[in-house]
Amino acid sequence: MFSPNQQTPVHARLLSVQVPSPINYGSHNGSPHVANATDGMANSAFSQAESLVSSSKKLEDELLLLGQNVKDVEENIEFIKTHISSLDDQIADIQVTLGKNLSANTHMEEDENDSNSLSEQATIEHIMQHEKSAAAIVCQHKYHVTHDDPTSCTEDVIGVVATLGKVYNDNLSRLLSEYLGLDTMLALVCMKNDGVKALEIYETEGFISKSSGVYGLGASMGRSMEGRFDVICLEKLRAYVGEFMPDDPQRRLALVKPKLPNGMCPPGFLGFAVNMIHIDIPHLLSFTSNGYGLRETLFYTLFSKLQVYTSRANMLQALPCISDGAISLDGGMIRGNGIFVFGSREEMDVRFAVSNYLPENLVEIETQMKELKWEKETMVETLQVEESILAQIRYTFEVKKQEFVRFMAQSSPYAIQYPVPATPRRSTPR
Repeated sequence: MFSPNQQTPVHARLLSVQVPSPINYGSHNGSPHVANATDGMANSAFSQAESLVSSSKKLEDELLLLGQNVKDVEENIEFIKTHISSLDDQIADIQVTLGKNLSANTHMEEDENDSNSLSEQATIEHIMQHEKSAAAIVCQHKYHVTHDDPTSCTEDVIGVVATLGKVYNDNLSRLLSEYLGLDTMLALVCMKNDGVKALEIYETEGFISKSSGVYGLGASMGRSMEGRFDVICLEKLRAYVGEFMPDDPQRRLALVKPKLPNGMCPPGFLGFAVNMIHIDIPHLLSFTSNGYGLRETLFYTLFSKLQVYTSRANMLQALPCISDGAISLDGGMIRGNGIFVFGSREEMDVRFAVSNYLPENLVEIETQMKELKWEKETMVETLQVEESILAQIRYTFEVKKQEFVRFMAQSSPYAIQYPVPATPRRSTPR
């Protein structure tokens, strides 16, 4: 690209070439014929210098015009890319809002009436099959005990992780559940630290009291506890403190969409896992003392900015912008930056239930999605045309620049013969 810093020694000087005035020898002794010859040579030199200046100015003007064209097209391309990026963000948000239709654009779409899809009751039954777990005891107490027990150690327990959220199709349920693992899916969730302390009581010697806390509750229902279990305290979690999607009843997080080095959203990006969890109204209205809900505490801690892609190929292509892990609907999984998961998919019996929720304005949202996709396709085509134009202008600019350099090199004897101060030049394209 032509730059003001390039050294073209004779260019600037030729723009204001000055030639000595013709000498009149008429008042001196000598032949009139000699004087006329001298005048002719001077006039010829002047005409040639004038022609050089004109040609130099014409070439420079052409370069400056091409440079301005390059700048204009580059700015237009940047505007188009920004607009496409905005459309990608809107499309990703609507894909999440559409929920159950999330996989409609992939080969992984499943029958909505698939008998393997879990209902909430089926999720609870699968949890209770882990008979010696704290999660089974809590589920039996919460869902099968008919009388209230305000003194129970589970009073502050909101529920088990697997029961606090739903997803929109069975495939996503399997993937997210596998990503978290069985221990996390069976973890108990408390609102306050006091609720955590009430679950396990210690005797004087430091041994666990088998007659108190969740152990005592299990014994009263004919269940014994074995092994360790995880407990999550919402008030102790570092909550998400950013913005939420506007006018979204599910209070989804307004996370910044991933961008490839070229500024575009990765192909096949469907959204963030934390926003693909559907929270039922009772849990949606549960807040910590600081005003944080389940999504920005529990699920943001569990999934962080886990990205969801259509396929492994899309996910691997997006590696430069994956920091907190990713999964793909065809079974691919990255747990973190540089941590890849290989092998066959692990079938888990404890999974998130599948939600039957659909937005009230579904038809309007689907229409909006179609319009956005059509607009994006149009803008992508426009971008390709603009990039082709830019390539042609840049090529023409390079040709003209080389022509200009050759012209200056060929004209250098005249610039050396009549040196003048350099004239400042206007800016040239990047």
